[in-house]
Amino acid sequence: MSLSLYIDTARWRAHQQSVVAAYPGLVPVAKGNGYGFTNLRLAEEAALLGADTLAVGTTHEAAVVKDYFSGDLMVLTPYRIQEEPVPLPDRVVRTVSTVDGAAHLRGARIVVECMTSLKRHGIAPGDLGKLHALIGDGVRIEGFAVHMPMDRPDGSDAVAEIAQWVDAIRASMLPLQSMFVSHVTPDQLTRLQRQYPDVRFRSRIGTHLWLGDHGAIECRGMVLDVVPVAKGERFGYRQHKAPSDGHLVVVAGGTAHGVGLEAPKAVAGLAPRAKGIARAGLATVNRTLSPFLWQGKQRWFAEPPHMQVSILFVSSETQPPQVGEELPARLRHTTTTFDRLVDGWQSRP
Repeated sequence: MSLSLYIDTARWRAHQQSVVAAYPGLVPVAKGNGYGFTNLRLAEEAALLGADTLAVGTTHEAAVVKDYFSGDLMVLTPYRIQEEPVPLPDRVVRTVSTVDGAAHLRGARIVVECMTSLKRHGIAPGDLGKLHALIGDGVRIEGFAVHMPMDRPDGSDAVAEIAQWVDAIRASMLPLQSMFVSHVTPDQLTRLQRQYPDVRFRSRIGTHLWLGDHGAIECRGMVLDVVPVAKGERFGYRQHKAPSDGHLVVVAGGTAHGVGLEAPKAVAGLAPRAKGIARAGLATVNRTLSPFLWQGKQRWFAEPPHMQVSILFVSSETQPPQVGEELPARLRHTTTTFDRLVDGWQSRP
């Protein structure tokens, strides 16, 4: 009666170990919906990996996972002076992206976010002198952080951009023992470590760590009902007509789980744009593919998904599934909440 995430636990953890080996000093990231696994489960997995630090998105997430991970907790969202206070232990490290924010957090452990070509948040190079003036006044800088863009169509080099920040921080006489980096490859990490052997570069990784081996996990929705319909027969909330003889398949997984909800995607190239236009055109006549598969094919939504279930249409040319069977689903893990996690599933080689 549920939308489930099946985990080949041994294979999943083997992938995690391979990522840890490729990124020495890795800081696992558990935020949002925990990449579909929940943050509590990922906190436990991070502990099994022997991580000394776990990065979370917000102070509220830190408050939830603090009892499941005994190491340091790094809050990735930068501190804002008028934010709602959340009681947290001293092992929580806050990110700051302004000089004023650093000044307000005297006595707290902080990591300073630097503005990169991502252009999201961070201090500017001209702020480093002001930041240095706070040293010795109770400000505890435990490192700096840079968040890199994932794509570089201009051909620029992430290592060169990070190196500019390392040189600027050093020139400002600020302490730099650790530099936390995001979206940096193992090769780039090696280059940085060779160039600056006295700086510890630590990658913060979420998606690649938890979701990098797609074959180790599988989403499934249980079939709850199968209802025969004749061509032209009305059904559902909006009483649309069935396009042909077939079956309405009611499957676990609806909008409350994130099914049918889609985040915008970056599209490049003529073929992907053409497919997007085609999908939009079909949607205007109530033809939308669901994420659920039956007999190897994605099946159409019979109508928009409900809160906890989706209704699919399977034509009479295809034998419908049976109640109690589970349909594989192609779901975006960062927007999906599963009813249960099933460990010990055996994936195909």
